[in-house]
Amino acid sequence: MTDSPITRATLLLRLRDGADNEAWSEFLRDYGPMLYRFARSRGLQDADAADIVQDVVRRVGAAISRLDYAKEKGGFRAWLFTITRNRLYTYFEKRKRVGPTANDTAQYEMLSQTPDTANELQEAWEREHQRQLAAQAMREVQPEVEPQTWTAFLLTAVEGKIAADAAKQLGMTTGAVYVAKSRVIARLKTVIERLQEQDE
Repeated sequence: MTDSPITRATLLLRLRDGADNEAWSEFLRDYGPMLYRFARSRGLQDADAADIVQDVVRRVGAAISRLDYAKEKGGFRAWLFTITRNRLYTYFEKRKRVGPTANDTAQYEMLSQTPDTANELQEAWEREHQRQLAAQAMREVQPEVEPQTWTAFLLTAVEGKIAADAAKQLGMTTGAVYVAKSRVIARLKTVIERLQEQDE
């Protein structure tokens, strides 16, 4: 069993100490891939997306001491979305002045938050957030289960193999594969629900 993870509120308080490398490492582990995928989903190339992530992290570091962490005000994730959207808006605004592509113009308009595009952008952010929660839950649950059980789950739930093929590969019965998959999924759901409560 791993140590219980830092709660989101505790992590945010610890981020206020720029020298707390453990808190910043956890923040980057949990949110870095999400920020990167979101930037890439807006059409940015690898290096540009990485630059956006670095810029967002710098801005989080500079502004975290002023964040009033209150769920009723939208919480951390809404704040992080605003910072990310603003950085992307600035990125596309600069490119638009230099000589935009069709994608640059479309993304710039979407990031301008017109009513027609706000929902699409928010939905893309939520998809990345769900992926981030799933990855975080998998990191937490994997050490709790037997390696063969975890592999049965991965083969069937993630890779999409049929249970009979996974059973043959692992030397298990088909029923045991179904049980393994079910147990891991149930545990993941519990962890994801807890993470969602912390993250809202």
